[in-house]
Amino acid sequence: MTAEPTGRLASIITPDATIDQALLQQRASAAAAGFRALGLREGSTVAILMRNDIPFIEASIAAQKIGAFAVPINWHSTAAEILYVLNDCRPDLLVAQADLLATPGLTLPEGLRVIAAATPPATAAAFRLSPEACAVPTSTADWDAFIAAHPPRTTPDAAARGAIIYTSGTTGHPKGVKRVPMDADLLARNVRCFVDTYGLAPDVRTLLVTPLYHASPGGFARYAATRGELLVLVPRFDPEEFLALIEKHRINTITAVPTMFIKLLKLPSEVRARYDLSSLRWVSHTAAACPVDVKKAMIDWWGPILHEVYGGTEVGIAMHCTSPEWLAHPGTVGRVVEGAEVRILGEDDRVLPQGETGEIYVRNPNYADFTYINRPEARAETEKDGFISIGDVGWLDEDGFLFLGDRKRDMIIFGGTNIYPAEIESALVQHPQVADCAVIGLPDPEFGEIVCAWVQPARGAKPNEAEIADFLGRTLARYKLPRRYLFVDSLPREESGKLMKRKLREAMVPG
Repeated sequence: MTAEPTGRLASIITPDATIDQALLQQRASAAAAGFRALGLREGSTVAILMRNDIPFIEASIAAQKIGAFAVPINWHSTAAEILYVLNDCRPDLLVAQADLLATPGLTLPEGLRVIAAATPPATAAAFRLSPEACAVPTSTADWDAFIAAHPPRTTPDAAARGAIIYTSGTTGHPKGVKRVPMDADLLARNVRCFVDTYGLAPDVRTLLVTPLYHASPGGFARYAATRGELLVLVPRFDPEEFLALIEKHRINTITAVPTMFIKLLKLPSEVRARYDLSSLRWVSHTAAACPVDVKKAMIDWWGPILHEVYGGTEVGIAMHCTSPEWLAHPGTVGRVVEGAEVRILGEDDRVLPQGETGEIYVRNPNYADFTYINRPEARAETEKDGFISIGDVGWLDEDGFLFLGDRKRDMIIFGGTNIYPAEIESALVQHPQVADCAVIGLPDPEFGEIVCAWVQPARGAKPNEAEIADFLGRTLARYKLPRRYLFVDSLPREESGKLMKRKLREAMVPG
């Protein structure tokens, strides 16, 4: 896409394009008109399979304008994973980047309407994509042409329905979290909570590298693009480039994940000192626990401007922690946001007192009620008396600050991205040379956790790591593949057949 700004204020800058707020709204309104012309209405669904780029935001806003649900899809996914989401949510339309339509093995559901945006040169270079893969197929509608073919809508926007975000439970099967439309009062509370925890303001100038398919970065980007001064999008995170862009664009607000901090801190001191970061005033981080020494080093470097945000897809933003609060309570993820409540429950569902560790449950009236599409009964698995489990365990101190313990469920957080062992185990055990297996997360100084697989070979078999990795890579996204393999004669199982993962963890991480 080539777009020239129509006014002084540039809303979004990528390595390949610049667009201001007026043109952004004009294009989004034209896309919304096109959606309506295709028959989409309030409550329809628009799946979005794109990397960080302007068309992602245009499609999201266009869906909001007609009251449709956007369904952002993780572009790291394999063909099977993409197809699962498409078959589950059954979108009325798919908007995708051209090269992602060519994901190996991807055959889209019959009858699904598709509009594609050309993959821009900077993204092609960052991911080493061929020019042929980046071009919109001749048989597919082109995003820019689709927008040009429709005059912008002039009718009032419908009530925004937000997005259907896919999360996973203990089984690893994705579940789409769908919220009911918010009335004006609830919408105001929701926006206020988001603004207060992410430091958003009318003069926000932000640089975003975290994927827009996640709920928080997606909402963050839409706010900055439509209400702020500047949103800079880049296809991949490069530590030194990140610092250079902060200086160049006088970035004042950032949202990040701890893995980014770790990579920034690994830069030589002379490189870190080379860039003027004085424009920064608010840096939020989420998605995974930040190691205490890493956060302390970042506060020492950037000042007391770090804000921790903790929550979940179902409960939204639940906890917030400023730098002064964190320094007074090292390791905390914060206290509940205004209006929210947190409970720590024991095995008998009894509310535990301060200092005792149990499962974390949250009730958050700042977010609309939700259901899991096609699986409404699954909510009962995680709800107690109106409080929803986040899947972690932890405890509250005497001041109400929450501290996390070991995860209640087996989920692994790799660089801020959720990975579910059950999904990997299900694929791994299908290998003909594997009799049994177990997957857990092991602590890692850079990524937080890495995937480790225990493999019990079938009788007489001698599988090797490369062969297994190749087998798994046919059905699983690359980031889900184990970083470490351990071949064992047997795995610790109870008489009932239940795998005792605790013993595996204790053997690898004593104490």
